[in-house]
Amino acid sequence: MIGYITLGTNNIDKATEFYDALLGEMGAKRVVTSDRLRMWSVARGQPMLAVIKPYDGEPATVGNGTMPAILVDSADTVTKLHAKALALGGTDEGAPGPRSGGKMFFGYCRDLEGHKLAFYTTL
Repeated sequence: MIGYITLGTNNIDKATEFYDALLGEMGAKRVVTSDRLRMWSVARGQPMLAVIKPYDGEPATVGNGTMPAILVDSADTVTKLHAKALALGGTDEGAPGPRSGGKMFFGYCRDLEGHKLAFYTTL
């Protein structure tokens, strides 16, 4: 149902570097590049994540309660992506580990702009 999600950015080049490196770890590639929008996907027809300079010209801000959750193939991938985000300058929002009564495995972080991200898989 979800085609894509955009995260506002005040520095499109830094955000692009962060997400090129982070999402590249899971095989995602940049599929759109313009002066105000950059978008990644793992395959044609799959959901996409984008960073965007707001069209209204106002500064981008972090949504309180907004959190893209990115489904991956394994707990190892969750752990790898969480560590990569921190190595790229992101911050920890919850170490990788089992959640939901041990049925799911999540890792939480924030990107360079403060957007909260979740990486998860089912166990």
